[in-house]
Amino acid sequence: MEHQSQPERTHAALPPTAYLTALIDAALEAHQAGRLDTAESFYREALTLDGAHTGALHYFGVLHYQRGNHDTAAGLMSRALKLDRHDAACWSNRGLVAAALGHLDEAMICYDQALQLQPDFADAHNNFGVALQAQGAFLEAIEHYRLALASNPALLDAHLNLGTALNKLARFDEALACYRHVLSLDPTSAEAHFSAGNTYQAQGDHGAAIASFKQALALRTNYAEAHVNLGSLIGKLGDYAGAESHYRRAVAHKPIPTHLVCLGGSIGAQGRLDEEEGFYRRALAHDPHYADAHQNLAWLLLKRGDYKEGWAEFALRWRKNDYDAIAVPGVTEWRGEPLEGRRLLLVGEQGFGDHFQFLRFASVLAQRGAIVDLCVREALLPLVGRMAGIHRAYSGKPDGEYDFWVPMMSVPSCLDLDLSTLPADVPYLFADKAKTKAWRKRLGTANESKRKVGLVWAGSPTFGNDRYRSTTLADLSPFSEAENVAWYALQKGPAHTQLADAPPAFRANDFTAALNSFEDTAALIMNLDLVIAVDTGVAHLAGALGKPVWLLLPANSDWRWLEARSDSPWYPGMRLFRQAVLGDWMPVVEEVTQALKKEAQ
Repeated sequence: MEHQSQPERTHAALPPTAYLTALIDAALEAHQAGRLDTAESFYREALTLDGAHTGALHYFGVLHYQRGNHDTAAGLMSRALKLDRHDAACWSNRGLVAAALGHLDEAMICYDQALQLQPDFADAHNNFGVALQAQGAFLEAIEHYRLALASNPALLDAHLNLGTALNKLARFDEALACYRHVLSLDPTSAEAHFSAGNTYQAQGDHGAAIASFKQALALRTNYAEAHVNLGSLIGKLGDYAGAESHYRRAVAHKPIPTHLVCLGGSIGAQGRLDEEEGFYRRALAHDPHYADAHQNLAWLLLKRGDYKEGWAEFALRWRKNDYDAIAVPGVTEWRGEPLEGRRLLLVGEQGFGDHFQFLRFASVLAQRGAIVDLCVREALLPLVGRMAGIHRAYSGKPDGEYDFWVPMMSVPSCLDLDLSTLPADVPYLFADKAKTKAWRKRLGTANESKRKVGLVWAGSPTFGNDRYRSTTLADLSPFSEAENVAWYALQKGPAHTQLADAPPAFRANDFTAALNSFEDTAALIMNLDLVIAVDTGVAHLAGALGKPVWLLLPANSDWRWLEARSDSPWYPGMRLFRQAVLGDWMPVVEEVTQALKKEAQ
């Protein structure tokens, strides 16, 4: 959070009328003391006597700015500047108003005018830096913060803003030095502790970040942003109940859409879906275009199986930056128009699992008469190149002439799909035949009489719910006792190291060093009888290949697995094993173990 300097006060030249002078003095004294209603009455009376009094216009504008009446403030200050264009403080304050109205270019012009009149104006330099930083010009912002501090080394806001800009550039040690300097000048600065917490979090030092956020809250119990950032951090670490508590305090102090959505998400992560919904509805009542509220509400509705409203909400999920990152300039986004003979670009989005799940729609669109090109992540190109109905697949920036483009995960809303009409014909992805044959040869005949089962126990640790969607290989150790099963590790990433201490049955067939791509994994999967996995991209890949999958789900499972079903309308060969209590895998492991025994009979 950047800190703009407070509006500046100068001593305007007063008319000789003693009463007017007394009014202005009384207004400024009341204003400085925070008695805004009293100050307003004095300003109004002064302007009744002299409507061209620049000081009264300027500071009455400041008063409106402080109340959030920015348009009125802009009008008053602009009138003052027309009468006196040499008031640096008024120019700087007019810049604050422009920034508050979202007019950053105008704000910078105002700050520049102030600095031309007073080059050592510390607050104007600081505010100029804030405007530059808001546009991503961090190096230029840093220059202005340093100029502000050269003029006024005690300007705490400039130290804080300098730290924030350095943090954005990943210059973490320098940022922390700024915050420590602020605390040396003002040990009670909640803002410095809060900003230090953000820097520690960016460094991955969660313990220090939590301590800093807690210190900020000890100094200012109603610090909504600190409650939110602390809640988000401990939520990512799996403490959803603790996150809920902090989000509730943030909402109590600032019931803005962002805080409402955070609170709803923490409640939903604990499985209280009915309670969750109300917070998204409240957020949308405040801001009908708030993308995060639409997305979270969509996930909730889809999880309940309400595909009609769920897909409609999901179509409104876009933050501007996310949409702009995949949109195809100059091409109309497809919303369900006739496709016969039209060239359509299907653009992948989000993670690999999402790609694997939604690639099925390429052939659906081709069946509707479209000439379908795919733009997906490079790692998927070999696999998607074998899909039916694809004209061309590539990665990177879209090229070629198209009639329409559509984000892959928006297709269901365009087709008005519900649970009964989901296209679930598998396989729609196909492994490379030569690689599949090579794996068959490599596996040999040693386990020919056994059931070959692939195993994935963990996903990416950067995923928000990874603490709960992943398990450990030690938790799954009862599987190793199943008779007539040959286990094949499909686990990549840091969790693969768990194999070193695993039962011999799990270690016997570890070919993961040769799994260098999804192509390799797909070919190996085609030589297996079953894949048992937590909710990862490999589970989707196996499902899309038409292989049987047993999916292990946490109690706060993702929207796509619905609420209570043991099957999936997306993958006919998939069986779902669900936790009853979040974090408790033991009953799930027991259920799968019994299922393995039954299959062996």
